Amino acid sequence: MDAQFWEDMYRGSDQIFSGNPNGILVTEAADLPPGRALDVGCGEGADALWLARRGWRVTATDIAETALRRGAAAGADVADRVTWTRADLRTDPPAPHAYDLVTVQYFPLRKDAGPTAVEGLLAAVANGGTLLFGSHDPADMDGHRHPDFDPHDYYLPADVAALLDGDQWEIQVSETRARTTPPPPGTPHVHDVVLRARRRQRLDQRA
Repeated sequence: MDAQFWEDMYRGSDQIFSGNPNGILVTEAADLPPGRALDVGCGEGADALWLARRGWRVTATDIAETALRRGAAAGADVADRVTWTRADLRTDPPAPHAYDLVTVQYFPLRKDAGPTAVEGLLAAVANGGTLLFGSHDPADMDGHRHPDFDPHDYYLPADVAALLDGDQWEIQVSETRARTTPPPPGTPHVHDVVLRARRRQRLDQRA
């Protein structure tokens, strides 16, 4: 699933996704005070626009230019609050300690790509900021799995949680739950796996 794969996917249809924000984001970020957010793998921009309309300043990244253009076109009302940026996490890590929220929803981050990408995501969370990582529950795929696809080849929330140093991070949510929205058409995805963690503030920055 390289850049050309995603570009071809978006170009093959006028619209890929529903245009609604992901349920995990709505549930977990609704109580967060607006700040600076990084939306990783933003697709056509529904999550980024939801955040921007709630007062966040958002950097929305994706590897597909077509997806970014669609997001920008849909968000004319918050154009001054969203920066649409083409980026590949393997080679373009985000700025460190720059974001009060880093949201990663259903993003296919392969383990064999090396640790640079996932370490960059963790480093991007500012002191006191939140990491929100959501994925489909692999158990839902039992009996539906494509022979060439194994979800465990990709980082799941539990894999990311295992990388978090307890002295630096507080895990606030780590669970499997029923989706709040219907599964994508033709898929068995009825449960989500959710990780929400807060980077602890350094002692010299605490009030």
